[in-house]
Amino acid sequence: MRIARLGCLLLLSGLAFAAQAKMVHKPVEWTLDGTRFHSVLVYDDAVSAKRPALVMVPNWYGVNDLALSKAEGIAGKDYVILVTDMYGATVRPKSDQEAQAAVKPLYGDRALMRKRVSYALDQLKAQAKDAPIDVSKLAAIGFCFGGSAVLDLARAGADVAAVVSFHGGLATDNPELARQIKARVLVFNGADDKGTMPDADKFMDEMRGSKADWQFVVLGNAVHCFTETDQHREGCAYDERAAKRSYRMMGDWLRGAFTNTP
Repeated sequence: MRIARLGCLLLLSGLAFAAQAKMVHKPVEWTLDGTRFHSVLVYDDAVSAKRPALVMVPNWYGVNDLALSKAEGIAGKDYVILVTDMYGATVRPKSDQEAQAAVKPLYGDRALMRKRVSYALDQLKAQAKDAPIDVSKLAAIGFCFGGSAVLDLARAGADVAAVVSFHGGLATDNPELARQIKARVLVFNGADDKGTMPDADKFMDEMRGSKADWQFVVLGNAVHCFTETDQHREGCAYDERAAKRSYRMMGDWLRGAFTNTP
């Protein structure tokens, strides 16, 4: 009987520990070129094993509650994710007009975009001293504006296993940079995305000029913003089928990249 009671106590103790485990939101700050950035590291502390880590660049609204919630859903027990601030800690857009103003300097200076997202990757690596990160398994994912940013990370020759863009801008200031790509590049765009699809042919020509392992996936009947659960406007709308399908494909792509398998 005493053994049974001891077993019950151990079980309850284990359940209590599991109940305390939660998704960690750890602030990560740095200063670059005089600008202070405030990003957030997201991971499940119920898992102690080291795991792959992702730079995640959100849509043009940047680091906010919706971006953190999306990161939690993707991270699960599989990844550590750095939700990356590309604007600076004092810039948090609350409207499309403010978001457009925030991204304008970066689209206008792609070298600056590449510098900022590359520095974010360095900051993610630095978190391995405290967070359960396997630094041999790094990748980047991005949404809308963030898709443009992570494609530029790949073009910068970043040493990451993979880059995945969701409904991101495809244009570049210099197609020759594609020759520097080391990552496996996976790109998802909606077939009816009037903002990105006009650049699809040029993007594929750019990729053909690289030695990268790349795939361009066109999702039928989807428009821009298809992973953004808060968007339901004409031309920018959440699409559950497209979102779930692309997330499944992303998971397979990342596993292959991290294990160096087809």
